[in-house]
Amino acid sequence: NIDRFLELIPVLASKLVGVGGCLLIPFHVDGRISRDQIYCEPIDNSDSLIRQILNFEKGSEVGFAQQETDLKGLDHIVESYFSNSFVFSTSLVARGIQRGRLYAFDLKKSFKFSDIHCRHLQLVADLAAVAIENHFLLQQTRYHESVDRQVSIGAEIQSQLLPDHCPVIQGVELAASCRPALQVGGDYYDFMSTKSELIGVNKERGRWSLVIGDVMGKGIPAALLMTMLRGMLRAEILSDLPPDRILHDLNQLALADLAQSHRFVTLFYSDFEPISKKLRFANAAHNPPLLWRSRQKEIIRLDALGLLIGLQPDAEYVCGEVVLQPGDVLLYYTDGVTEAMGMAGERFNENRLISLLDESAKEFSRAQTILDNLFDRLDRFVGDHHHLEDDASMVVLKVHDEPDLLQVNNSTA
Repeated sequence: NIDRFLELIPVLASKLVGVGGCLLIPFHVDGRISRDQIYCEPIDNSDSLIRQILNFEKGSEVGFAQQETDLKGLDHIVESYFSNSFVFSTSLVARGIQRGRLYAFDLKKSFKFSDIHCRHLQLVADLAAVAIENHFLLQQTRYHESVDRQVSIGAEIQSQLLPDHCPVIQGVELAASCRPALQVGGDYYDFMSTKSELIGVNKERGRWSLVIGDVMGKGIPAALLMTMLRGMLRAEILSDLPPDRILHDLNQLALADLAQSHRFVTLFYSDFEPISKKLRFANAAHNPPLLWRSRQKEIIRLDALGLLIGLQPDAEYVCGEVVLQPGDVLLYYTDGVTEAMGMAGERFNENRLISLLDESAKEFSRAQTILDNLFDRLDRFVGDHHHLEDDASMVVLKVHDEPDLLQVNNSTA
């Protein structure tokens, strides 16, 4: 109990030295006089002095304790009050910071403060300073623990907003993962059926929206904006508009909120029709997904013109489309992947990612295995004792391989 401890300091000091009284004036962590922790011994006839200290305007200013001239003004108030006796004054200092002032006085004019008296008073002042410093550190620790709990809760909520599993879509296999740089991040990916009323097989065969985005920055502010955009986008998808129109309308909806936060969003939106294998897409300045063509054994970038979400009210977007073929692998990713810093000080970059995707697509047949291999290579590039500077997310879509017609005919025969 810091208040009870500080209340005992003047009593302890006066008894230890044998003087008539002591006055303790602690300071807040920001340097202001702690008005509710001023203690005087004896209490009798101290009301007038305490009122003068409370009315000392300089003492209520932030940083007062660091101003030598202002501290002398406080000393003058106390010395003037005990003008008929000698007043000993010293500072409560911890880690080089002023944490308060201790005054000792005696109404007997014959009392003389010896060196021993001064050393004893300084010892009491040092003990009080350590107690105050420990109290501040404890408050700071509790505050950080509270913040950590809130961040952990935020991270848990955000993790629940990201899909906990990939949906079953006819003809393709999905795998996805997000690595936030902090506990919470601004990366976002989602899979949504454009017809919420569909269930079962009809839902698997229906059109699906596949989206990945990145809010500028990281941590709690980016996570909050990501959550807001997720809600807006999910509502917009139900309109069943083409991708370019979806991004146009989303930009209009989010513009005001993003302008106030001085942040922007990159977003790649696509919809996939399982029966035709047609993928339509529009891009709001996001990293273009990489499409590995199984037949040609080459990688192309899926890109379309479009500005950041939240940048301009009249932003327009272009709709592109591609028909996926058996065995194709499509990689959606955020810039936390390509911008990751390696141990040698170089970036992971897009060329390295293209090379690894080509290698993984040729070697592995499952979406999850391809994704695991890409993250494994990214982790090895960054190093065991380093961490990602930005949120990194990847989504892998693998089109089922074409069935072997010879095996089908043999089984039929």
